[in-house]
Amino acid sequence: MTALRPLHTVLGSGPAGTALARELVRRGRPVRLVDRSGNGPAIQGVERYAADVATPEGARAAVAGAGVVYHCFNVGYHLQVEVMPRIQEAVLGAADAEGARLVVLDTLYPYGQTHGEVMTEDTPWNATTRKGRMRAELDARYLGAHHEGRLPVVLGRSADFLGPGVLNSTLGGAVFPAALTGQPVPALGDIDLPHSYTYIEDVAAGLATLGEHAEADGRVWHLPTAPARTTREILALVEERTGRPIDLAVVAEPRPFGPFDETFMAEYAEMFYQHTEPQILDSSAIEKAYGLAPTSLETALDATVAWYGELLAAQH
Repeated sequence: MTALRPLHTVLGSGPAGTALARELVRRGRPVRLVDRSGNGPAIQGVERYAADVATPEGARAAVAGAGVVYHCFNVGYHLQVEVMPRIQEAVLGAADAEGARLVVLDTLYPYGQTHGEVMTEDTPWNATTRKGRMRAELDARYLGAHHEGRLPVVLGRSADFLGPGVLNSTLGGAVFPAALTGQPVPALGDIDLPHSYTYIEDVAAGLATLGEHAEADGRVWHLPTAPARTTREILALVEERTGRPIDLAVVAEPRPFGPFDETFMAEYAEMFYQHTEPQILDSSAIEKAYGLAPTSLETALDATVAWYGELLAAQH
């Protein structure tokens, strides 16, 4: 049975890992969802598992028996430069020892400043920030491990997340509760520049598809992402869905706001260029290769506003 239906192990139970676990279950896969605690709401068809994947022992335990491993693990923003390389080393070693394929959820950070150029998989990696260089170095190691024949690896890059369960995004917990309750809604940088957001369900569908297609290995793919819109346009769509006028608070430079405290914003300052130049992601390669059309921004916002409405209702 295991040979016919290999275990799919998802490392990280944040919004992406949780959405991916559900997507894999929908596709008939046996799924293990790993985080430090092993707790969280039960998901039908998903085995929750506690492990510290920053350690070789924890990573090996987490991926035992897996045919495909999805690395969706992340850590606090101020810890990333120190901790993410340790997680990479442990996860690569464990997946290699297990003989598993490795699917990595990635960011746009390696590209660095693009000065408004559309980002494709051929865009040069010109990161100059600490976190951008760190991500580029990790990605070079992932692809190096593949091309050296250690294990099959594929990378799926996403723009900023949007969707149900997404809190720590610039279009997340700082925006929707405020929009629904008439509080000031923060918007970063130049709100008339186009900015791509990737719907969390499209992140899940893209990663699950890469997990099913070994011929995709050895390269970067952009996960399905709807055409970029300006922040002003996006907030107008939010306004339509809440039925409330938005009290817009433009955050022109890095400073604490909403769920993003001083510690976070001090670390995010070097990445603030993402809001002072267009951020336009092209995902046509994965769309053409695997027929993965991105969800429309309107549909994604419908689901997101509804989820936040339910969250606020439950809190009160």
